[in-house]
Amino acid sequence: MYVAQVRPRWSDMDVFGHVNHANMVTLLEEARVPLLFDEAGRAGLPEFSKGMVVVRLAVDYRAPIVVGGQEIRVEITLKDLKFASLTLAYQVHDGPGARDKVAVTAETVLAPYDVATNRPRRLTAEERAFMRTRLTEAGA
Repeated sequence: MYVAQVRPRWSDMDVFGHVNHANMVTLLEEARVPLLFDEAGRAGLPEFSKGMVVVRLAVDYRAPIVVGGQEIRVEITLKDLKFASLTLAYQVHDGPGARDKVAVTAETVLAPYDVATNRPRRLTAEERAFMRTRLTEAGA
């Protein structure tokens, strides 16, 4: 499992004082980018940062997240790994701690993309191993 702390901004709030549904998608992106770009890059896997596209996105809102200046906890796990895509599962807590209420669950299907050829590409064996190791409970 990968854990990210993200801070909702005042501009993420809707008229009801909650994080707007569309802005939650941006917060999910902010949670996964350090994993796929920074951590993968440090592990010798720079291709993720050169091209990764969202193929599918599903978000379930279970409770509101109120913008109060605090970070929220986003837990990311690997749900599925194929040769040309991966599915990340998210649990977004309404505060920074693991015991804070899960307010949002989500999934994204991502595909590595070669921007030079404008085509999807297959995951390398090393990328697949990184994702399996980094995003499973045993690899946490």
